Parts: sequence; structure tokens; C-alpha cells
Amino acid sequence: ALTTIMPLAEIEPALVEDLLDAAFGKQRTQRTAYKVREGMKMLEGLSLAAVNLAENELLGSLQCWPVALTDDAGKMHPMIMVGPVAVYPDCQGEGIGQALMTGLLKELNEDESLPLVMIGDPAYYDRFFGFSPEQTSGWKMPGPWDPDRLLIRAPKNAVLPEKGKLGPVSYTHLRA
Repeated sequence: ALTTIMPLAEIEPALVEDLLDAAFGKQRTQRTAYKVREGMKMLEGLSLAAVNLAENELLGSLQCWPVALTDDAGKMHPMIMVGPVAVYPDCQGEGIGQALMTGLLKELNEDESLPLVMIGDPAYYDRFFGFSPEQTSGWKMPGPWDPDRLLIRAPKNAVLPEKGKLGPVSYTHLRA
């Protein structure tokens, strides 16, 4: 099937929720990733849908969220949380997730993008997209997580705190 990547904002939100339920189950909102971005609005410019236009069918979605790592001194370091990357189970293994990630990285300007953080399979996301758990081992999250799956992709010159806690961005902090 020919897959078209388009803005997720153009897709009916209920269809996206159905896709996420199919990919991750109804209990998905209990996951730590949801707590990290609690109360945040999706970054529409970076959130994408994979659609089979011929069948008028949603195949997959990728959402991005504003989050921050708060270091031990209380300073917030803004980041973009990538995920969930969702593909309908019967379409998995067809490169749809990869097409969504490639689409996202095209949208971002390499030179000035914020660090991208995600929870995912390190072998896959490192091999194709340069995400790594190396710099996140001292980070905390608001719930259980597997440290090997907390991945980051940052610009070469980015200085990342060794310790900190990931959570929603508090805009009052950013103005200070």
C-alpha cells in the first residue's frame, strides 16, 4: 500500500485514539510516558499521520510533545518527547514507523532542534535514527521505566545534564 505522511492535526482525533488503543491497549494512559507529558498539548507541526489515501485509512501516527528535564538545581532544559509511534498491528513490519520517524526528522531543522527524547527499542532507534540511552542513565521519570529504553537524540554540541527528572514543561519556569 502506498503510504502518505501528512499532519496528524488533519486526522479526526477519535481515529487516532482508536489507533493508539489498537497498538498499545486501553491501559496505555497509565504508562510513564503519559505522566511525563501530562497536561501538555501535542506539537502539531511535528506530529504526523501515515495514511493510505486510496483506502482513506489511517495506518500509523507519531506524536511529539513539549517536555523538560529539570536538573538538580531546578533549571528546566526543554526537550521534545517523541511518541507514541503507533502502527496498526496488522500493518507492522511494513516500514510505516520508519516512514513516520523519517518524516519527523525532515521537519526538524538539524542545526537548531531541541534534544529529542523517547521511550523505545534502543537497537531499532539507534540503528536507524541515532537515538541512544548513553546520556540518560542519571535521569528520573514520574513512574516506572526501563533505563535502557530511555533514549535521546541531541545536536552534537548540546550540553545535557547528567541528572534530572523528565516531566511536563512549566512555562512559568521558562520565563524566569
